[in-house]
Amino acid sequence: MKNIIKFPALIFAVVLLVSSCKKDDNSNSNSSQPAQLSASVQQGSWKITSYIDNGVDQTNHYTGYEFQFNSNGTITATKAGTTISGTWSDGMDDSVLKLVLNFGAATPFLEINDDWHVTQQSAVMIRLQDVSGGGSGTEYLVFEKI
Repeated sequence: MKNIIKFPALIFAVVLLVSSCKKDDNSNSNSSQPAQLSASVQQGSWKITSYIDNGVDQTNHYTGYEFQFNSNGTITATKAGTTISGTWSDGMDDSVLKLVLNFGAATPFLEINDDWHVTQQSAVMIRLQDVSGGGSGTEYLVFEKI
């Protein structure tokens, strides 16, 4: 009789355990985030209002540049008639929205070529963060719509 009582209790415990497990599916609630970021950055021109590299403010390297994110995955930075071209993309990385920038070896853009995690975004501002995998520090980058 004791075995009969234990069996339903065991089944109940297994059902409770299985039903309480968290489902880790990145395709559900986060799937619209890259589309929202993509649509936002393609609207208008942007400027860098903050670039902090390991605690050092280096925003002045980007003063006067106007950034245009194009629908074909290209990005341009224009200042005083000079245009630097690169690429951009967005997506998810460990359930975190990311923005990838690549301007090649063009100075000063080599510093912002990275796989940035989006920490905050709106229609007029995108705040990004990159934590170095090598332990060399953290960078922060902020774009604001012009």
